[in-house]
Amino acid sequence: MLWSRDFVPTLKETPQEAECVSHKLMLRAGLVRMLMSGAYSYLPMGLRVLDNIQRIIRQEMNACGASELLLPALQPLELWQKTGRDQDIGEVMFRFNDRRGRKLCLGPTHEEVITDLVKNHISSYKQLPLVLYQIQTKFRDEVRPRFGLVRACEFIMKDAYSFDVDEAGLDKNYQAMYEAYQRIFKRCGLNILITEADSGIMGGKVSHEFMVPAENGEDIVLRCPKCKKAHTAKDPNERICASCQATLEKINCIEVGHIFKLGTKYTASLNGNFLDAKGKLSPIMMGCYGIGVSRLISAIIEQNNDKDGIVWPREVAPYQVIILPLDVGDGRIMSEAFVAYQELQEKGIDVLLDDRDERAGFKFKDADLLGIPVQIIVGREFLEQGSLDLKLRREAKRVKCPSSQIYNETMRLLNG
Repeated sequence: MLWSRDFVPTLKETPQEAECVSHKLMLRAGLVRMLMSGAYSYLPMGLRVLDNIQRIIRQEMNACGASELLLPALQPLELWQKTGRDQDIGEVMFRFNDRRGRKLCLGPTHEEVITDLVKNHISSYKQLPLVLYQIQTKFRDEVRPRFGLVRACEFIMKDAYSFDVDEAGLDKNYQAMYEAYQRIFKRCGLNILITEADSGIMGGKVSHEFMVPAENGEDIVLRCPKCKKAHTAKDPNERICASCQATLEKINCIEVGHIFKLGTKYTASLNGNFLDAKGKLSPIMMGCYGIGVSRLISAIIEQNNDKDGIVWPREVAPYQVIILPLDVGDGRIMSEAFVAYQELQEKGIDVLLDDRDERAGFKFKDADLLGIPVQIIVGREFLEQGSLDLKLRREAKRVKCPSSQIYNETMRLLNG
């Protein structure tokens, strides 16, 4: 992509509404723009990051044997009333009546909907196990939306659901998702803490949260520095390591994933039953597995930034390479920039060519702000020596490379 044809409205100054590091950098790098409190537009750079995160999630979910579907955001309130969660979730749910007088809501989550769907098609143990997932927009009427995408009223989430004949099957799917989540967050460039957690209004007996340590995180995790055990803080002032008596560390975190063993909470309420091998009617065992997809953008930036801007991990970066011709008025420089651009594109590398007629310093600042992993600089040294400068954003050091070796050297840097 040529920068001149893209929409990348970078900002020199930090907008006043920005509350944390990730929010500031998302706005300054032109990833998102706020429409109103709690609702954001994803601009081309932000959407590319979002697409890359979704690609990673889909690959790992599919590898677990899960099938993707898409459920309606518009839901009948009657389903929520059957499980009693319409009261549990309270005013967080957007509710309204349509012109026919039907009571509806915008889905804050989809346990009721997926259970209603599956119960009408599963009748025998021979049809189980089954794992389904979706990546979809959710809506929650937050009292205080804040920190950009970290706590928004409209957000994107991956939610998966497992259906099994018994607890042994649920345990197997739960463990598969637990391990898949570890791979997803590693590929996203995140260091995470995994804690045993309260299931809350979701229900069930067992749940784990996947937490990203971040200075501005709203959740508190208590971790033992000796035995490394961690748990979500019910009492932030707690100091009982129960295992080794060491003083606990208090860590601010962003929750990016939560998995639950739901058991029969929803299938029992909604008549989601099946006939087992002995012909006995039993409720289906369920698990639920959520990832805050849009929130991940914020979490990744919180852990991958420096004083100059974002430092994207390779797999989620909007582009792998940015080419910076330092004098667009020089035909030789622009010709070489386009040669490198076409070669890398033809070999499957996502490349952004900054063809703007701007000062070199201005381009360098924008490139660092955007955080694209590899910068290729076409400047005076190419005219004098025939060499290009390559800079790995994370290490902020340059290496020289003959133009004939641009692909090999780029791949070497990208692969570490």
